[in-house]
Amino acid sequence: MVNLNLGLLTQTKNLKSVTVSFRIPYYTKWGQHLLVCGSEPILGAWNVKKGLLLSPYNQDGELIWSGGIPVPADFRCEYNYYVVDDERNVLRWEVGNKRKLLLPEGVQSGHLVELHDLWQTGSDALPFSSAFKNVIFQRSWSLDIERPLGVNQRELDEEAFSADSVIVQFRICCPNIEEGTSIYVLGSPLKLGQWKAQGGLKLNYAGESVWQGDCVMQKDDFPLKYRYVKHGKTGKLSVEIGSNREITVDFSRGQPKYIVCSDGLMREMPWRGAGVAIPMFSVRSEEDLGVGEFLDLKLLVDWAVESGFHLVQLLPINDTSVHGMWWDSYPYSSLSVFALHPLYLRVQALSDKIPEEIKQEIEKARSQLDLKDVDYEATMAAKLSIAKKVFSLEKDMILNSSSFQNFFAENKDWLKPYAAFCFLRDFFETSERSQWGCYAQFSEAKLEKLVSKDSLHYEIICFRYYIQFHLHIQLSEAAEYARTKGVILKGDLPIGVDRNSVDTWVYPNLFRMNTSTGAPPDYFDKNGQNWGFPTYNWEEMSKDNYAWWRARLMQMAKYFTAYRIDHILGFFRIWELPDHAMTGLCGKFRPSIPLSQEELEKEGIWDFDRLTRPCIRRELLENKFGASWAFVASIFMKESQKDVYEFKEDCNTEKKIASKLKSCLEKSTMLESEEKLRLQLFDLLRDIVLIRDPEDPKKFYPRFSMEDTSNFRELDEHSKNTLRRLYNDYYFHRQESLWRQNAMKTLPVLLNSSDMLACGEDLGLIPSCVHPVMQELGLIGLRIQRMPSEPGLEFGIPSQYPYMTVCAPSCHDCSTLRAWWEEDEGRRRRFFQTFLGSNNSPPDQCIPEIAYFIIQQHVEAPSMWSIFPVQDLLALKEEYTTRLAVEETINDPTNPKHYWRYRVHVTLESLLKDKDLITVIKDLVRGSGRSYPLQEPEVSEGKGTVPEKQQAANGLEKVPQTTQTNGISKKETVAVL
Repeated sequence: MVNLNLGLLTQTKNLKSVTVSFRIPYYTKWGQHLLVCGSEPILGAWNVKKGLLLSPYNQDGELIWSGGIPVPADFRCEYNYYVVDDERNVLRWEVGNKRKLLLPEGVQSGHLVELHDLWQTGSDALPFSSAFKNVIFQRSWSLDIERPLGVNQRELDEEAFSADSVIVQFRICCPNIEEGTSIYVLGSPLKLGQWKAQGGLKLNYAGESVWQGDCVMQKDDFPLKYRYVKHGKTGKLSVEIGSNREITVDFSRGQPKYIVCSDGLMREMPWRGAGVAIPMFSVRSEEDLGVGEFLDLKLLVDWAVESGFHLVQLLPINDTSVHGMWWDSYPYSSLSVFALHPLYLRVQALSDKIPEEIKQEIEKARSQLDLKDVDYEATMAAKLSIAKKVFSLEKDMILNSSSFQNFFAENKDWLKPYAAFCFLRDFFETSERSQWGCYAQFSEAKLEKLVSKDSLHYEIICFRYYIQFHLHIQLSEAAEYARTKGVILKGDLPIGVDRNSVDTWVYPNLFRMNTSTGAPPDYFDKNGQNWGFPTYNWEEMSKDNYAWWRARLMQMAKYFTAYRIDHILGFFRIWELPDHAMTGLCGKFRPSIPLSQEELEKEGIWDFDRLTRPCIRRELLENKFGASWAFVASIFMKESQKDVYEFKEDCNTEKKIASKLKSCLEKSTMLESEEKLRLQLFDLLRDIVLIRDPEDPKKFYPRFSMEDTSNFRELDEHSKNTLRRLYNDYYFHRQESLWRQNAMKTLPVLLNSSDMLACGEDLGLIPSCVHPVMQELGLIGLRIQRMPSEPGLEFGIPSQYPYMTVCAPSCHDCSTLRAWWEEDEGRRRRFFQTFLGSNNSPPDQCIPEIAYFIIQQHVEAPSMWSIFPVQDLLALKEEYTTRLAVEETINDPTNPKHYWRYRVHVTLESLLKDKDLITVIKDLVRGSGRSYPLQEPEVSEGKGTVPEKQQAANGLEKVPQTTQTNGISKKETVAVL
């Protein structure tokens, strides 16, 4: 479609049409253009190639894009703005709900309607997430729509029909508003009160947190300046912050009859909240049986409310029962992404008619499992045993109930495969499907036979239904309780699923089963991480618009109003390892643009066998193994040429080495410890410069930290310099556009699958495209002070964090605040010097004053959320620091077989009674302005105008940025220490 000139449109002879002009300020790069595409054919019918291309012009230094179309007076449609290149390929699009174009009432043929829009970013949609809409601002969404919404054409006075009159419609979104409050517009024209409080334009509520109103302006009123204000029932006006808004009209381009100003969100002091993070299994209450349970969340919510928190964050709660042992304590290795974990079931809540002997069994189990840490295997065994006994008593009543029937109907698509998988796992005593005979390959026919009512094991299948039904009831009860108390329940979306899971059984085409996911070397592990999950087949997933992902998110949204996207970098690119790897060092990014053989040869690199295989010389073996070198070499290697060795065929991968080493240690006493020798052999195996693509031998990937290898050090200077340049290009430059494109295919689908508030865990090696994409999509990032994202910093500076972040002193993947403080004397001295400006020796332990100061840093940060692990909050009181700090660590990322078993050593009931700790926390939260309104500039009704100096400037005073610091200041902290 050709771009239409607005001036020509206003002179059209077709007087039966209305001209609609789109106008939006937006800065683009060279070669980029703005385009409008909508639901009707005249706007392309959602085909961007046929949309309306806008033209740019400069207005007082601001780049404005505009364009117009003739439409009938009853025209309506949906539309969005897009950034495109010269070929109309979409580079960027607006985030959030589609815009609605509905012409103002009374518009007539020949009229010009200007739409003054603002580009919608992801952050604009945050107030519409369930976290804010249904929890934080829930009272604001219960308002009644007011009528009329705009100017009634029949009631307009004569000035509305004069040649110089323009009807301006103001539209503002205000999702956070107290009962009895109204929205007004104050501005420079007489119709907007000339900045006088009592003369402004009152807006009416239009629904969905939008307020709107019409006002007849004259040509001489433009350009007009204005602001939106809240009018409280006490008579005070709270003025929006920032510079004045302005409506400018270029009358040389046509005389508009209507201007519709879609002004986005009301500019207020950004809402900031605080929360507590705790794994479900770590909760302790007087009612639980060996582990935290879903119904304990009600007590946790009560404590959160008392402490001034608006959020409770959990680790993943899906079933992880893959191995039938404590390895299943790893919450990120899902057996099913839909099923809840039986570990969190409260068995005494299964029925109100539990026999006395079962009640006694429950009490006995509670006493035996009231341990310092979780005994995963004993707890699972006790709960399933008790649940089976209750099930046998009430199975007919429950399974025939309407509530169960409704639950089953809504969840049968995942519930039946899950129950069948659990049966087969237990029957064959393994989750390894290759051992399941004819059931190794999933089919609908086999599934229906397994779960049939006529099958001998139907009751076993139904037991799994029964457990999931009660887990759903209990978690739903806790989630609804949190919502009514104004507390967001935040879940966790794991990046992977277990290789032997229901999901890989039912949907094997969605996974690359010959690969493994992980992370390159980082803060946690210099050898990288190997999580063992198969990587995703994104190409296959895209064929049904990522239906599996969308179903996951919809399932989560039944319980949570916010969620954390684990390892969000995986949606840009994933660190992919071969399935024979055990560590995470020798991987490659998927997707990525590899180094081709042709590209390398042009650069003078040609000895590919030399670069892709370890070059193991005798002196290297002698240095590494000492006197045992010859013995080690005879077992694992063969001499390829004099004094040069290579690994034998039966031990040329990490898994083969580990297997052979295990068998050798059983036969020989000459070898050193298994772990030390394994790591030494792994180092030799990984002593390569390039990794050859197993699917295309003419493609290569530079090994991470290749300069640390002896293989690299032995190269000539030309080869070293060339490979350094190619290495930097591969890891930091050539992939950025590809990774951005990949994320923009997948992440919007996730975000649009539910209305939960989304946060992304963006720690690690961050490509430069990540943060711009997250900002564009309205994704909230993560900031951990000890892992700063800014280069050159040892510690993050909370006062400089962006608003769209969650800040925390620690997380489940690192040591707690207390343990971190004790780990490194030099580091804590540097921290003390940096943030407290003291050259004194800091205390050896993280005493409550230190914990208070660090937590205060975080609650006062600009971040939208400050979320604290419960261990760090307990450090505020000496009474709770009697346990060794190292025992409070939840996970050790360097250990793939870590036992996730930490339990808080104090019950929730006791914490609720501890008013001293609650007061300290609540004062910190309130003192920082989190969850409570900060002081705003006021204009008192009936007391005149804004100061005359500001009137002269046609504006209102900017909101003062106040910092409240109830608690211990830097000076006071130093004094205490």
